[in-house]
Amino acid sequence: MVAKAPEDAYTAAPFLPDRGGLPALREAAAGCRGCPLHRDATQTVFGTGDPHARVMLVGEQPGDQEDRQGKPFVGPAGQLLDRALAEAGVDPAEAYVTNAVKHFKFTQAEPRKRRIHKAPTLREMTACGPWLAKELELVEPELIVVLGATAGKALLGSSFRVTQVRGTVLEEEIHGRRERLVPTVHPSAVLRAEDREAAYRGLVADLEVAARALS
Repeated sequence: MVAKAPEDAYTAAPFLPDRGGLPALREAAAGCRGCPLHRDATQTVFGTGDPHARVMLVGEQPGDQEDRQGKPFVGPAGQLLDRALAEAGVDPAEAYVTNAVKHFKFTQAEPRKRRIHKAPTLREMTACGPWLAKELELVEPELIVVLGATAGKALLGSSFRVTQVRGTVLEEEIHGRRERLVPTVHPSAVLRAEDREAAYRGLVADLEVAARALS
């Protein structure tokens, strides 16, 4: 009988370190084989930022630039997010940013063609959940900003709809902790919008709700 590969179990739990803070967690995540996404991705893209941040921003998954550089939100969507945060009164340098899924999932027609983002499945999000749960436990943010539908489903379940609750303050139990959350759209959705300026203003308005919740 052939032994199953660890990724077939679809859980990152066996890869979490027994002790240590965020540096130990980041180091352990680099070797995660908790689901098949690690096979094609360049590297694990773990969270970064202020380890004692009052606000944690949770996105969907790394994009092409994040996968290459090994840091979250370093591409065009990340630059737009930083601008929107600053405009809303939240200092990006005082935040902790991460993703629900730590590996880039994509499709590619040919080896040298552009890698096209592909949304992670609920199973892949669930597999990666232990990393996010540990980040929340260690950072202990006062507020979570949920960026987009996938991050919302990873934190709040498959029935989450960002359009129904964006720009509101929610209180929910997440991974055994009572958390306050403000959902909004993912900044990449602003970049894809037909009316980009209106979409951007909507993102800033939602982030202003987060800023007021922290004041």
